[in-house]
Amino acid sequence: MEATEQKIVDTAIRIFNEDISANLETVAENAGVTRRTLHRYFKDRLQLMNACRSEMQAQCKIKIMAAYASSSDPLKQLEAVLYAGIDCGSKYVFLDKLYQREGIQQPAPDESSETLNEIKAKWFNVVALLQKRDLITNQLTPAWIYALFSSMVTTTINALQSGDIARNDIKKFAWFSFSKSIGVKE
Repeated sequence: MEATEQKIVDTAIRIFNEDISANLETVAENAGVTRRTLHRYFKDRLQLMNACRSEMQAQCKIKIMAAYASSSDPLKQLEAVLYAGIDCGSKYVFLDKLYQREGIQQPAPDESSETLNEIKAKWFNVVALLQKRDLITNQLTPAWIYALFSSMVTTTINALQSGDIARNDIKKFAWFSFSKSIGVKE
């Protein structure tokens, strides 16, 4: 991605997280470019949103793969992936809100979807390994645990945005809640 295009995308992510209804003029001003320059890269708001989505997927992949690589202990990997999911989700929460609020259909799956499927498969393998080693409950299916995991990320992001929970405690609370819900045996 060209430097100016990347600057516009990064600025759009920051601006839309602050104000989902911000217009393209605001994005252009904050990126230090003219509206005309913005439109040289993105014909409309939807195209810019899709570029933000692609950026999100690329950055989340990096963070999640780093989380897996952070330890050889699958339980520590699961905890690190939860934290990476929270970090990614809180940075890009505006995308889900935008697609839901404006009824915009998300783009069709592309090559990044394959990457996301690989990451999800790796997650399921970690959970299966933890169950095989009897480190988490076998009474829940990996699909159910994944649903709990996804819900915990969403709950944590919502709590973070509400401001009711201290930022320093939020990840600790998320891991405590999630680990107890899946019967982590320590």
